[in-house]
Amino acid sequence: MDAAIALNRFGLGRRPSDALPDDPHGWLESQLSHYQPALPGRDAIAGQAEIAQGLVAFAEQARAAGKMQVKPAGTVPRPVPDRPVSSQEKVESSPATAQDLRTDRQQIQADLRAFARTQYFAQVGLRVRNAVTTGTPFVERLVHFWANHFAVSADKPEMTALAGLLEFDAIRPNLLGRFEDMLVAVERHPAMLIYLDQAQSVGPNSPFGARAQARGRKAGLNENLGREILELHTLGVRSGYSQSDVTEFARALTGWTVAGFSRGGVAPRLMDQNAPGDFIFLPAVHEPGSRTIVSKVYREEGEGQARAVLRDLARHPATARHVATKLARHFVADDPPAALVAKLESAYRSSDGHLATVYAALIAAPEAWQNTYTKFRTPWLWGVAAMRSLDMGAQASALPDRNFVSMFADLGQPVWRPGSPAGFDDIASAWAAPDALYRRVEIAGRLASRSGAAVDAREAAAQLFGDGMSDATRRAIANADSPREGVALMLVAPEMLRC
Repeated sequence: MDAAIALNRFGLGRRPSDALPDDPHGWLESQLSHYQPALPGRDAIAGQAEIAQGLVAFAEQARAAGKMQVKPAGTVPRPVPDRPVSSQEKVESSPATAQDLRTDRQQIQADLRAFARTQYFAQVGLRVRNAVTTGTPFVERLVHFWANHFAVSADKPEMTALAGLLEFDAIRPNLLGRFEDMLVAVERHPAMLIYLDQAQSVGPNSPFGARAQARGRKAGLNENLGREILELHTLGVRSGYSQSDVTEFARALTGWTVAGFSRGGVAPRLMDQNAPGDFIFLPAVHEPGSRTIVSKVYREEGEGQARAVLRDLARHPATARHVATKLARHFVADDPPAALVAKLESAYRSSDGHLATVYAALIAAPEAWQNTYTKFRTPWLWGVAAMRSLDMGAQASALPDRNFVSMFADLGQPVWRPGSPAGFDDIASAWAAPDALYRRVEIAGRLASRSGAAVDAREAAAQLFGDGMSDATRRAIANADSPREGVALMLVAPEMLRC
């Protein structure tokens, strides 16, 4: 039974080619030393600099179109560019009709959305294929856990293009290190800074803010990033911080921005010294003065002020408890055992937030090895486990990226699109409604059709579920009218829905 728990509760589901591990605990621990941060195929898709350059070019094109002079109707319309215009090029500035301008803007927006979708599809395809084929499923599961903990949502075009890179470039490289390092990498990543509007935040009393106010313009402080760091990323709700802490932290974070995505005319000027998408600190928009946050005074100046806050938040006892609770809830139970949470919290605090130490404590905890499957698989976990159970690695390599995007959208958990910084829910009540289960039945039928008659569901189920397969499941599969129906029934059996 321990082997099945290792494969399903800790991992992403068993493949037919996977032998049951003789030493389940050791098999999980070995993955911590065999993990490779770089995804196979990562170099084949666009990186941060290329995507950010494209987004900046679209923004410049839109700004240029917005400055066009309107000419009388009936004259020859100006040509519409068929690609993003780079920072070194200029858009033709001859007068245009109002209809021309509307057409231009609509075309720019359509091209931007198409550009963003192309990046998103490629990123989702890369993630899914790796999940289906990986030989280190426990650590891959941890990557997905942290991507949901530090959630961004691919709703607007900029985020559609960048969301996957937060996971690839900030979470994966820091998966086995200290929580503080992952925290800093995530909060400095362009996807997080843009998603939570930090790139536009300005200290009201900063030099830039003062000039803006002198001209009668608003230079707004944005509290989104500071609030979500405290509430979601570190301390957690009801942990003792106040609205004043949120505001003060937002002031400390002013100046943290992204090259090419800053407020107004500042963005183009920064492009001379920085690559688009780079994290930058702008002293001119940083709110001056010391800050008091969670009962501690921070007198550091500049970028170091917010870095010091992040350092202390990563070491705070409430953060240790918050992270421990979420890990225990994700892997073991919706209402995690208090003893397990205490063990993970202790491992976090004693190791100064060393994540590999916390994972080792999870593996060693008896509470994680109870012979009762209490967790209901989310659509993501179920979809990946279903494809792994059919050994679809070769098929996944040949399928278009859009198939995976559609599959998880149809299941109700579109990849990197939770709709809020809180991420997707991690409890059964969010995913076990009748309509959600019906979606799984539909997807199971599609996957079964792809497997054809190559899979004997009776043999596959016996291998996948072992002694844990109920008589009801065994009878249902044996009485199926066709091989396809037998496979579909296996994929929606209770044993597949839980882990």
